[in-house]
Amino acid sequence: MRKTKTPLPADSVAATRTAEYKAAVVRENRRVTSYDVALLAGVSQSAVSRCFKPGASVSPTTYARVMKAAAGLDYIPNAAARSLITRRSNMVAVVMCHVANLYYPEALAELSQQLARRGKRVLLFTVQHEDEVEHILGDIWQYQVDGAIIAATLSDEQVQEFERRGLPLVVFNRNLRGRTVNSVLCDQYEAGRMLATRLAAAGHRQFGIMAGPDGSAVAAERRAGACDRLLELGLPPPVLVTGQFDYASGARGLRELIERLGHPPDAVICGNDVMALGCLDLARHELGIDVPGTMSVAGFDAVEPTGWLSCNLTTLRQPMHNMALAAADLLTSMIESHGSHLAEKRTFAPQLVPGATARLAPLAGASLAA
Repeated sequence: MRKTKTPLPADSVAATRTAEYKAAVVRENRRVTSYDVALLAGVSQSAVSRCFKPGASVSPTTYARVMKAAAGLDYIPNAAARSLITRRSNMVAVVMCHVANLYYPEALAELSQQLARRGKRVLLFTVQHEDEVEHILGDIWQYQVDGAIIAATLSDEQVQEFERRGLPLVVFNRNLRGRTVNSVLCDQYEAGRMLATRLAAAGHRQFGIMAGPDGSAVAAERRAGACDRLLELGLPPPVLVTGQFDYASGARGLRELIERLGHPPDAVICGNDVMALGCLDLARHELGIDVPGTMSVAGFDAVEPTGWLSCNLTTLRQPMHNMALAAADLLTSMIESHGSHLAEKRTFAPQLVPGATARLAPLAGASLAA
């Protein structure tokens, strides 16, 4: 009697074919390519490419077949090869100043997340000071990124070089006044005015201002906003000291303010939260100053430690999530439009975060003073 062969289950056949393809790749000592995936899945190579391209049109059935074949072959798309075809690297240069400022990690995390959702990856460049940006521009050109988000002040010549190369640029949190450049920023000048207004309306008269580094555009805008507002209100000129946006600068700055005045000022506006925390700790734990009874202390940025119960700092928050979202949208739009996008500036307002370190007038009182 003749025996009939029982056909193998479809899953077994597929597994055997996958194993044969993988063995062939190993014998030839090469990487798995999209063509291997296409052959195993029984589709075209272009269909495989579409499956790995965000937003591309592909049927659910084809997608499932391709993903199953890719998983079986341990296939990883070659970003470099794809960039040769699309003429895009899908990389965005992000330049940030490596100053002791705790809010930049938040900004970087938000920018990375928003750009990743748009199929872009971040190539991070850091500089110690803003005037060192020129040194890393050559690296940006070399990596052939699709665009750049730069959190530093640029000269006219540097902006023009981006334009000459046709590389989309968004300046992040810097106000390049009088220049036609795409930018997303928090209004640092208004932030300084806001703090000065609320503190003055609460009865503070003699102010100390702990500014940031001389080369910091953000520090300059905050200082100018506070000083201009105090001048408008007819109050005594504030005593100015400089710092480096670090904790030690806060303590050192407070000692200098007291030495120059002969007594603690009514209020100290610090250029950022880290300096404010240094000022606060020295005042409370070494000098025995009643904060906020004798002296108010306020900062900028609303970094995480300022909300801890031991700090509870009065500060101003920058809407970093919304700013990163706007920067990613703006840059992506510029990349997709191939340079035909009109330059625009998107400005966000700061938000006051009242804490236990400053006496603030209610909003009604502050508006009367304004």
